[in-house]
Amino acid sequence: MDYKEIERSIITKYRKTIWSNFVKAIKEYKLINDGDKIMVCISGGKDSFLLAKCIEELHKHSKIKFDVCYVSMNPGYNKENMDKIVENAKRLNINLEVFETDIFAVANKLNNEHPCYMCARMRRGHLYNKAKELGCNKIALGHHMNDVVETSLLSMLYAGEIKTMLPKLPSDNFPGLELIRPLYYILEEDIISWAKTNNLQFINCACKFTERKDENASKRLEMKNLIKELKKVNPRVEYNILKSLDNINLNCVLGYKKNGEYHSFMNEDK
Repeated sequence: MDYKEIERSIITKYRKTIWSNFVKAIKEYKLINDGDKIMVCISGGKDSFLLAKCIEELHKHSKIKFDVCYVSMNPGYNKENMDKIVENAKRLNINLEVFETDIFAVANKLNNEHPCYMCARMRRGHLYNKAKELGCNKIALGHHMNDVVETSLLSMLYAGEIKTMLPKLPSDNFPGLELIRPLYYILEEDIISWAKTNNLQFINCACKFTERKDENASKRLEMKNLIKELKKVNPRVEYNILKSLDNINLNCVLGYKKNGEYHSFMNEDK
């Protein structure tokens, strides 16, 4: 299928489920503004490639004037996965820049059994440095609604706190840089449908650590399965969980934290 047909599908067949929700997040959270230079991060999966095409479409036709570049960081993928990323970029007519790092090797050396935390921190640092090098003030990531909901459930069920991914987040260590998540209102099932309809095949998780673990041990997979079961009773469960994070009644909670300080309902003025 020609890349132009794939682009058209986003604003025709998937106008309601993908394009409208993409534009809604951009407008509602003011994710992209005049004068921005955005680095779109392409990991190689379906989400980040869809993000790239949506932002490309916005860049072509929006009244908002901004610059954009498309970057893929190679943390140590095997050749097959890296070749697939480059192949998909060419097929989708994305002008992709690839830069090399040794993140997998370093993270694995520092903690062979549990390298994920270090890997995540190093990835973020390399991305911010690359954005700074390119003169960008924003970094766009392909997290979608299910990522947000699953992260929220993981925090509640395994960390004992209500915490989620925000649609935009200023960097603490890189002043002037902001992370944005334009797919915030898009369901993963709609991204999967878009990829299948256009006969697109992307890499899944190319992490070498994940490759040697039992997938059933994944807590995130556990959350996916939980949501799947809940949807049998309430098809809009993802929307309701996300909405609840934007509709917290502080008069009816035991306590909350703000700027690291805990506030209990016992201490609130009546």
